[in-house]
Amino acid sequence: MPNSKWTAVTVVNKEKHFVVSKVEIDEQQRVTRCVLQAVINGREQDIDWRSLNDHEHWQAGWR
Repeated sequence: MPNSKWTAVTVVNKEKHFVVSKVEIDEQQRVTRCVLQAVINGREQDIDWRSLNDHEHWQAGWR
């Protein structure tokens, strides 16, 4: 998942393409933090990694 590329289905503030810039994992190998970085301006946001599976909001890769 680190460095994976994502496309937002709905563009907000011209931010469409994102990269997973940070993933933190606990001792039980569970994801505790996932950070997306917008390609256009570098803005970072924490996101629940499971929401990336919601195809109404995210598409894998850059489109």
